[in-house]
Amino acid sequence: MDRLRCFLAALLFVVAATLTPAQTPAPTPPMGWNSWDAYGLTINEADFKANAAVLATVKQFGWQYAVIDEGWYMENPFGAHLADKKYLLDGNGILLPVVSRFPTSADGAGFKPLADWVHAQGLKFGIHIVRGIPKQAVEKNLPIAGSSFHAADAADLNSPCGWDEGNWGVADNAAGQAYYDSMLRLYAGWGLDFLKVDCISDHPYRPTEIRQIAAAIGKTGRPMVLSLSPGPTQLEHAAEVAEYAQMWRITNDHWDGWSFPRHPGDDEYPFGLRGEFDRLAKWFPYVKEGNWPDADMLPWGWLGPHPGMGEPRQSRLTHDEQQTEFTLWAITRSPLILGANLTRLDDFTRSLISNQSVLFMNQNVTYSHPVDVAGLGAGFENARVWRATINAPGARNYAEFFGFFNLGDTPVTLRVSWKQLGLEGKHLAQNVWSVGGFKESKEVSVTLPAHGSTLYEVR
Repeated sequence: MDRLRCFLAALLFVVAATLTPAQTPAPTPPMGWNSWDAYGLTINEADFKANAAVLATVKQFGWQYAVIDEGWYMENPFGAHLADKKYLLDGNGILLPVVSRFPTSADGAGFKPLADWVHAQGLKFGIHIVRGIPKQAVEKNLPIAGSSFHAADAADLNSPCGWDEGNWGVADNAAGQAYYDSMLRLYAGWGLDFLKVDCISDHPYRPTEIRQIAAAIGKTGRPMVLSLSPGPTQLEHAAEVAEYAQMWRITNDHWDGWSFPRHPGDDEYPFGLRGEFDRLAKWFPYVKEGNWPDADMLPWGWLGPHPGMGEPRQSRLTHDEQQTEFTLWAITRSPLILGANLTRLDDFTRSLISNQSVLFMNQNVTYSHPVDVAGLGAGFENARVWRATINAPGARNYAEFFGFFNLGDTPVTLRVSWKQLGLEGKHLAQNVWSVGGFKESKEVSVTLPAHGSTLYEVR
């Protein structure tokens, strides 16, 4: 039955792909930075600008989205309860940035001055919201801008977010659409390029609110990436989320560990690197221009001063695991969203995010899929291989990429011919994580450390 559901979902996805307009705000996997992994609820304007300024130093590699995650509307993000956090709303129940944390938002300017500054750096600006309508707006029954409705008309009291106490759900009615229309009209006026919406893709899945938000974005006329969170988005919803969003999370929050203990009935929080291999392998049929199954942010470098999970720390992923993570995200065409505190960007992390071959692959691959390793020989029992293609054999920009991954806890040597991997004869190949250039060969032989990886470009 599960296989049948997955097959039907994939079929619906293909049909939907033929109906999707050619224009999309995300023709390639979005690349950028998000504040959550380092700052949690606490990001302010000075820290955001400091991180965005560093992001601008690598924009030539494709890094462009600077995103403020949850909490920008809280006067006291350290508050234990909703009343303590002190949300700031306008007279129509729409969240606003707190002036004490974002000074340029004074005098009703909202995030427009900050978005203008981001755009002047050659970057794009994004924010996070939790789906729904603030409970404060419903309690006061505030009017909804541009309509005859009030907040109580738009609220769905049966669908609050289970892990965030700030909002009620938005009802699937004209008032609910009017509320999202008014919100996105305001935010588009600020110059928003990216909207991450939480508590909507799973826990619970809210297709009515996904459609409402997408419709509201469309009415603004402003190109805007819609990112759905958290996961795991279910495979049977692939066609629907692809119709309305450009990114959707396929796991719960991903953090800096190879794996985390699992307990019966848990919700996969937190989600480790080891599990991403199996999850991404299920989602590869749904990757296409404008639709990017999202493995979540890259929790590298310094995660502080107030990370969204745990104490301030240097990422617990080893350098080998970080390279593995980046290689896996890149070859599977996941969005690449950095979670590090960029003001303390270390040389190793900078070396990863400036590897032009890896980034070129992520942004230009036309098809990527896992390779069946059964029968490849000794060492592949705990290994994975991904193959990605740019264009077709004989095309001017044709190239193949093969990622080799050691999922074991001890080093392993992998040896396999290009023919076994589907390429006939000799080929020019280079390891993109080392210096050496292209060399002609019939096979590849590589020793990988525990949880290590490498990546070959083959022509």
